[in-house]
This record gives sequence, structure tokens and C-alpha cells, in this order.
Amino acid sequence: MRDHWLLALREGRLCISPAIRLEILLQARRGADFEELSERLSVLRITQLTGSTAHAAEDAMRTLAHRSHGSHRLPVIDYLVAATAQESGTAVLHYDHDYDTLAEVMGFESVWLAPPGSMP
Repeated sequence: MRDHWLLALREGRLCISPAIRLEILLQARRGADFEELSERLSVLRITQLTGSTAHAAEDAMRTLAHRSHGSHRLPVIDYLVAATAQESGTAVLHYDHDYDTLAEVMGFESVWLAPPGSMP
């Protein structure tokens, strides 16, 4: 399985949303930790986060808000990641049911990192 991911990385098929990159970097406790994380993440191609991405995220939120009471109340970061995937034509690799919900209304591919309930 590791070889599969390494090949995808070498071929430039793994990318990261700027929003997720910032979330990961926020976990750094010190400057040295920040620099190490930043360096590790630099191997991933960064997708674009644009005004049209924000509009796509809002459109998805609107669609879900009209679907049923409260169904649109997902983390904003999830909307931005999903909209980035939608616009770039990429999949979202995740461990979160919210991306399946967003994939239904946005049309990107939702790929589970591991089967639901299998990770702590």
C-alpha cells in the first residue's frame, strides 16, 4: 500500500488544500515544529483557494440548508476542502462522513483513508 502512495506522490497526484495545510501547521507547538511540518508538507502540490472556491462552498452550504434542518452545519473547513476538490477535479482523501455528504451535492470523489470506524 505504501508503494501506491509513493507512486501517487511522485506523479504529482497528491495535493493539499491551503486550508488543510494551515490546519496542520496550526498544530506546531514551537517554531522548529512549524518548520519541520512545513518542510514535510512541501512535497505536496497545493491546490488553489479562490473566490470561486468560496462561492462553490457557499452554494453547497445553501443546497444542504434547503435539504433538511441543520444538515448544512458542517465545519467550514470541510466546505472549503470540498470546493477545492470540486474545482480542481481531484478527490478528497479523508476519514470523515461529512465529505460523503458534500460529495453528494458537489460531485467530487470522496475516498476514505480507512473504513469508517476502523481508526481511533
